[in-house]
Amino acid sequence: MSVRGVRGAITVEVNEEQPILQATAELLNLIVSANHILPEDIASVFVTVTGDLDATFPARAIRAMAGWDLVPLMCALEVPVKGSLAMCIRLMVMVNTDKSQQEIEHVYLGGAKALRPDLSKA
Repeated sequence: MSVRGVRGAITVEVNEEQPILQATAELLNLIVSANHILPEDIASVFVTVTGDLDATFPARAIRAMAGWDLVPLMCALEVPVKGSLAMCIRLMVMVNTDKSQQEIEHVYLGGAKALRPDLSKA
């Protein structure tokens, strides 16, 4: 069994608590569903936000999900590169799995599809 990173990102329209929490939950639920992940298989989740999203901690949405209360979570600010995508939440889900790198499905939603068009579903 290996530890694999599953990437994902989503954008929000406004810097408000509920849209941030809803977007975080939507993104994680799609990552979990696409990769058939159970919370007990998660080593950790690293969450970053762009500096323009400071209304809440996105990890609160994950903590509220059934079975995710013991999963280690960490939030941080994304590197503020000029001209980079704004209003963006990114997840790096570290999962214990027998899947190969090629079998992992990364999830990019909304404006975040521009980050990795090669990995974004049409």
